[in-house]
Amino acid sequence: MSAKVVTTGLAFGESPRWHDGRLWLCNWGTGEIVAVDEDSQSEVMLTVPAILPYSIDWLPDGRLLIVSGREGLLLRREADGTLVTHADLRHLSKNPWNEIVVDGRRNIYVNGGGPAPAPGEHFGPGTIVLVAADGSVRQVAEDIAFANGMAVTPDNKTLIVAESHANRLTAFDIATDGGLFNRRVWARLGNDCPDGICIDAEGCVWYADVPNRHCVRVREGGVKLDGIATDRGCFACMLGGADGRTLFITAAEWRGFEHMVSDARTGQVLSAAVSVSGAGWPYSSGTRW
Repeated sequence: MSAKVVTTGLAFGESPRWHDGRLWLCNWGTGEIVAVDEDSQSEVMLTVPAILPYSIDWLPDGRLLIVSGREGLLLRREADGTLVTHADLRHLSKNPWNEIVVDGRRNIYVNGGGPAPAPGEHFGPGTIVLVAADGSVRQVAEDIAFANGMAVTPDNKTLIVAESHANRLTAFDIATDGGLFNRRVWARLGNDCPDGICIDAEGCVWYADVPNRHCVRVREGGVKLDGIATDRGCFACMLGGADGRTLFITAAEWRGFEHMVSDARTGQVLSAAVSVSGAGWPYSSGTRW
């Protein structure tokens, strides 16, 4: 399976979401949130006070949520375009926060944070926190080996998280109050390092992989079904398009953590036609909610 180039000139595209007929993404290193349509037309939708990491998803009422990772804040964009604080995560960790997913029951999950990294390491063990509909914030998982992409199954019963440094996808059952329990390995991935993920209608997961420069579709248990090779690192992927059967990939040349913010603009959005449409969260079938 091969992918075509949709757009070029990005720094690092991350946290892609299919929303209102376009692919939205965070252009790390610039503070921009960009929307790209299937005709390769792109538009900067807003600029946020964050360089990296930052990630996005939507509330049921259509307001945009933005994780400002290094600032430890979950921001919300109001109807008039202003940004306000939706939740303050600084009391839970001084380390950067990473990804977000909002499920179909209005639970907001944010990962990252956690204890300080060991000497010589870039990241310590990550956590997952829940921001409930009533505004309360609490940690619901810990000891995540570099917490990356997250997705929730269509029935709102299971959260899957990419543990990049453990080469696996890990699943949790979701309790009625949004808490996580019954942690288990969803798929061991060999030498692959999963980054951003999404779920399809057959319950399989697509994951992006930076060092191995590919995206892979895997079934629970670890059987790999399809793959797309690229000429640069794959940071995240999202199913979308008019029928939900287009896999969008954000990819860029990887030069190490110390060079993530630079003038290089090797980032691209790629796309490939797939046979199974998207499902679960984050996903929309054309409209997010």
